[in-house]
Amino acid sequence: MSIESLARSARTFALHLTTEFRGTTIRSGLLIQGPSGWGEFAPFPEYDDEMAGRWLAGALEAACSSWPTPVRSEIPVNAIIPVLPEGPTRRAVHSAATLMGITTFKVKVANSPDSLNEDVTRLQTIREILTELGMPGEIRIDANARWSVSEAATNIALLNEAVGALDYVEQPCASVAEMRELKDLMSAWDYPVRIAVDESIRLSDSLDIDEIRTVADVAIIKAIPVGGVNRALEIVEQLGLPVVVSGSLDTSVGLSSGLALAAAIPNLYGACGLGTGALFAEDVVLETTLPVGGMISVRRTAPDLDVLDQVEAGIARTYRTEWQERMIRAWNASASELVSDEVREVVEQC
Repeated sequence: MSIESLARSARTFALHLTTEFRGTTIRSGLLIQGPSGWGEFAPFPEYDDEMAGRWLAGALEAACSSWPTPVRSEIPVNAIIPVLPEGPTRRAVHSAATLMGITTFKVKVANSPDSLNEDVTRLQTIREILTELGMPGEIRIDANARWSVSEAATNIALLNEAVGALDYVEQPCASVAEMRELKDLMSAWDYPVRIAVDESIRLSDSLDIDEIRTVADVAIIKAIPVGGVNRALEIVEQLGLPVVVSGSLDTSVGLSSGLALAAAIPNLYGACGLGTGALFAEDVVLETTLPVGGMISVRRTAPDLDVLDQVEAGIARTYRTEWQERMIRAWNASASELVSDEVREVVEQC
């Protein structure tokens, strides 16, 4: 018995999003059932097999192993505001604030080299809406490593002014060295903007804890992409930084891993990026995991099998085969070495 057997039993999903996100309107992947529940394997298309192996290790941990003991039962969450025109931006912010009780907003910026003016306008619009609602609200921005040092310094200053004060800027530059230079430049400001680090942690082949500490005021940690909740918690403990747990555009099933991680971290910085259910037009459950009063209760979610049957019925067999083959390649590339002995034994017995 082997990973091939487990891959054949995995269930495929392809779900429509409410708007384009990361260049797609469809979120797809596999759901894997094991003795502990369900795990989600959904690495983005651009990731190679070795990187996808980390996602598979995280999925197999959820399905076949245990998570750390929680220290809280509810997680505060932020809303994620993609790059949208003014009308949809207004609706997204108003809905998150009034229907879900969210008071912290993470806004995607730097969608193109010449998007600064649009980004300024979008942030001003968001602040205007929050003011109208009588809500101070925290606004964060995520540049996804798209700025040079000089661009970051200029753009952050303008965007910070547009909202009054940014909570933080997430991954403004690609490298730690660039962010260190940026931090030095901002040290001369009256009120430097905090730097949150995501990709430099999540995508690193050899994580340098001391180097990250030189630039990061906040660590952004995603459970599944780093190999699972337990591996993520090890990174958190090594960094010793305030942490925001973020999702990886997960279904309600995959979101369980992020919730388990956030529940186990003593030093949460604040609202976590786990409100991504609002980006899904459909899900593999009857009721998508969404915040109530700005909070999500910690829970492990299983797919509704009738819903999953309907989702899978619309997926071509060749598409399912492609995902199963990717799962097998990810196992052989790195996941087999990353998982615990307990998980490896379960896989071998499948």
